[in-house]
Amino acid sequence: MQKTMSSSRFVLFLLLSLAPFSFSHQKDQIQETFHECLSNIQTPNTFFTPNDTNFTQILKSRAINLKFRTPSTPKPDAIFTPLNETHIQTAVICAKKLGIHLRTRSGGHDYEGLSYTAVMGRPFVVIDLSKMQDVNVDLADNSVWAETGATIGQVYYRVAEKSKTVGIPGSICTSLGMGGLVAGGGYGSLLRKYGLLADNVVDARIVNSNGDILDRKSMGEDVFWAIRGGGGGSFGIIISWKLKLVPVPATVTVFDVPKTLEQGATKILYKWQQVASNFDEDLFVRVLISRTSNKTLSTTYQALFLGGTDRLVQIMNTGFPELGLKKEDCFEMSWIESVMHIMEYPKIVPPSVLLERKPSFLNYFKAKSDFVREVIPESGLEGMWKIMLEDESPLMIWNPYGGIMSKIPESSIPFPHRNGVLFKVQYVSAWMDPAMEDKRVSEIRKVYDYMTTYVTKSPREAYVNYRDLDIGMNGKSDDSWGFKYFKDNFHTLRKIKTKFDYSNFFSHEQSIPLID
Repeated sequence: MQKTMSSSRFVLFLLLSLAPFSFSHQKDQIQETFHECLSNIQTPNTFFTPNDTNFTQILKSRAINLKFRTPSTPKPDAIFTPLNETHIQTAVICAKKLGIHLRTRSGGHDYEGLSYTAVMGRPFVVIDLSKMQDVNVDLADNSVWAETGATIGQVYYRVAEKSKTVGIPGSICTSLGMGGLVAGGGYGSLLRKYGLLADNVVDARIVNSNGDILDRKSMGEDVFWAIRGGGGGSFGIIISWKLKLVPVPATVTVFDVPKTLEQGATKILYKWQQVASNFDEDLFVRVLISRTSNKTLSTTYQALFLGGTDRLVQIMNTGFPELGLKKEDCFEMSWIESVMHIMEYPKIVPPSVLLERKPSFLNYFKAKSDFVREVIPESGLEGMWKIMLEDESPLMIWNPYGGIMSKIPESSIPFPHRNGVLFKVQYVSAWMDPAMEDKRVSEIRKVYDYMTTYVTKSPREAYVNYRDLDIGMNGKSDDSWGFKYFKDNFHTLRKIKTKFDYSNFFSHEQSIPLID
């Protein structure tokens, strides 16, 4: 640690002769001066400007939302792809000295594209961490270190490669980058058993605004608290996370059971709301709601159970007989195979495909989120069906809470949505024709507005990893958006931000603001 920090101070000494410049400088000045500053550590094919033929390809390679690939989308003045932590240190030191704004990208799944584009309007450089993807599993220590550019799918594979009876409680989507995923919380099918990814972080390495590398001990418990669930891009650049491994049985069971309106979807979903958060912690049953035609909708119950079919069917038929689960609906497999199943990979595809880092989806989309603490009555569901049948409505995903999530205090980490939450709602509207954007965004907002009566209030809670600029942003609204993501933890986050990054070097449209 001391050697690394000394090297960063030496680099800073070398840079003192470089004069800072204002944001009004032309792009070529930013590109040339930043490039010159990086020259002490640069290796080939790590620095790209719009003049390079592969700049656009690199920018798009981890720009998952096609909505932010359009010609009118603000582009970075340069992209730097560090290969190690010293490269990150130097980039931060250079950017701070030269007055250059940075955006940091690991997986590129920020729903509003804030890791590689900007609404603020000032020039910026993207630090693309996709080449930093080492994963080291230590079964003796019951832990895994994962660099920020690794995808959760890569981590899943490396863990399963070492043992079939341990896992990590990560995301359902396997192409998410570890940097932003953990920073915002990170949840998956093990949520009710083991909590969030961020709940299972035991150490981290981060580069602060001075270019120093800090671990849990040197950053302090307040900053360590803030980076686990406080959202990405506010406190520093995450280099890597150390996560606890959790036990999983050699055999788990999955099922997917669809129910249309004609098959009693309303009454079944009404009952699901009452029981899903009270199921055994080993059982996670989420609901995917979508329009199948202009006359009906489908509610698909998708489950992971940490055990065998016989016990699962017994639990379901006792607590949720309305679904009518049968043994033939259930499939037993390993935990890593369940990851593949839920992501709808064909059975013939081996888990090693997760190492390819391919995006799980690639389209234009808009997303929003809600949390529900009271059961929505059947009349409320019927009103929701009516709106969803009027348009080519968004997909809705209802994820159950309860289990260990009800036992972890709201202030344990910045993510506050805990005891009393029945389920979380994700709204996703996707399209492939860019001309359909206004229509599709209007549709998702219509459903979201309808749900106002039935979701949390004061604040209307939201999940920071489902980034949504509709709820507000720095410089263009009050700070109520922060309470929607973090509730009262927002106060603490602002205090830590003001002390740790007092110059607001790490900032974006929804970064944690300083205390005025």
